[in-house]
Amino acid sequence: MDLAVKLTPATEKQRALISKVEKEAGTDIKLCYQCGKCTAGCPAAFAMDYPPRQIIRMLQLDMVDQALSSESIWICASCETCSARCPRGVDIASLMDAMRREALQQGKTDKRVVAFNKAFLSNVKNFGRTYEAGLLLRYNLTTGQLFKDMELGFPMMKRGKVGVFPETIKGRSEVKKIFERAEKLGGVE
Repeated sequence: MDLAVKLTPATEKQRALISKVEKEAGTDIKLCYQCGKCTAGCPAAFAMDYPPRQIIRMLQLDMVDQALSSESIWICASCETCSARCPRGVDIASLMDAMRREALQQGKTDKRVVAFNKAFLSNVKNFGRTYEAGLLLRYNLTTGQLFKDMELGFPMMKRGKVGVFPETIKGRSEVKKIFERAEKLGGVE
């Protein structure tokens, strides 16, 4: 989709939402002058429907719904390369994170994204780290794709790339406390 779409004046609701996302991210999108360094350094840009620079531009043009509905905010790896490269100090990685939270709150996400998010967080909460086999199993069950990628599982287990049983970390109780605090603040379902 081209960003040169017909623009309508921003509503108060759109401006308030942009301000909220900026405040949560601790950054100001007006600082961005579209140099493209964020996109040039992004290791995930090739897979995004809109690279980081265009997400920022959408917000600058009050295209909030399009930005929140983009796949890019979910593909972002939060590696912070974009934020480190920005000559104006725009924290793009934090902005993408704030947009993911907002998209979840508004229900503007693909059900597969929500299923993966819940499966991943459940693994981290229970084991202190991800358990790949359990993650895939739970995701596939939730999305109704019971046998998706099944042919890859056994060879990966044979090579020791994926464990049959979950491994746990020391300090799991501290991780659970973090999740409990996040749940109290309304951050984790």
